[in-house]
Amino acid sequence: MAEWSWVIYTVLEVLIAVTCCLGNVLVVCAVCIGIRDSLREPMFCFLVSLAVADLLVGVAAVPLAVLLDGWVSLSPDLCLLLSCVVLVLTQASVLSLLAIAVDRYLRLYKPLRYKALASQRQTWLAVCACWTLSCLLGFTPLFGWNNYSTNAPGSTNTSISSLSTPPCTFLSVISLPFMVYFNFLGCVMAPLLVMTLLYTQIFWSLQGRLKESSPQAQASLLREKKLACSLALVLILFAICWIPLHLMNCLLLFHGPEAVTKGTLYAGILLSHANSAVNPVVYAYRIPKIQQAYSQIWRRLLIYINGFSGDKQVCQQRTSSQANQTEACGSGGKSTP
Repeated sequence: MAEWSWVIYTVLEVLIAVTCCLGNVLVVCAVCIGIRDSLREPMFCFLVSLAVADLLVGVAAVPLAVLLDGWVSLSPDLCLLLSCVVLVLTQASVLSLLAIAVDRYLRLYKPLRYKALASQRQTWLAVCACWTLSCLLGFTPLFGWNNYSTNAPGSTNTSISSLSTPPCTFLSVISLPFMVYFNFLGCVMAPLLVMTLLYTQIFWSLQGRLKESSPQAQASLLREKKLACSLALVLILFAICWIPLHLMNCLLLFHGPEAVTKGTLYAGILLSHANSAVNPVVYAYRIPKIQQAYSQIWRRLLIYINGFSGDKQVCQQRTSSQANQTEACGSGGKSTP
């Protein structure tokens, strides 16, 4: 049963990884190529940052999750480093979502200063700050808060560990207290609470303005409200997909390994990774500019495919016509006395 659960888990992880890669590459292309001057708008810059984080989940985090399931024997340092990569990508997603919420809040509450606060230079500095802070927070276990000590006293343990390295798993090197108290409560829940407060104020303000504004201004406010609903949906999906896995870590910390079965843990990991595959679908159905960019990309791709197949058919027709002419010349030469 355990082997079958691992096989099913691995197959689903591969499918999620492929979906993550294809979907988020399409998002990056849609924003950077399909939408004109999109990178001048802060929201789209932060969406690209979130899409890159989701793309790296498919490229790196999912393969590492399968690899760090006790199937390889690595040195503790390398095992810890690879495990921290997953934490960095998760933190990058959280901070990108937070940057989007702050941008929506400033646009609504600071309209006169918004252009100065959210200039292109300031926006890209914010993106760089998000990724820098993600690396600092994600790589925190490398500085000592982990399940092993490289400076453990006694030369006997050192010699034994050098001869036989144990299988590398995420929780063999990442401390559960770190995952619960620092990562979950400090790095995930705290930003989620801040974002919840920001979106609550945004919706409260938009609702009040819609009642007091003129019919001409309501159209713009309705577009703003629809966009805020779409971005809030991305936030809600993130919470739904990631919180169960963190709650399992809490159970493991307070009640021991028997509190969570292997299959349940696999389901939590799959759900967290599936979040990165779901986001491009949300953008396609909820954000009109990205939806239009998707359509343009698919249209160009179909035109390219049709043009390529058409050129191939023309080449085949030319080749066949040249062959027929050659045969005709050959038969004409035979009939000549």
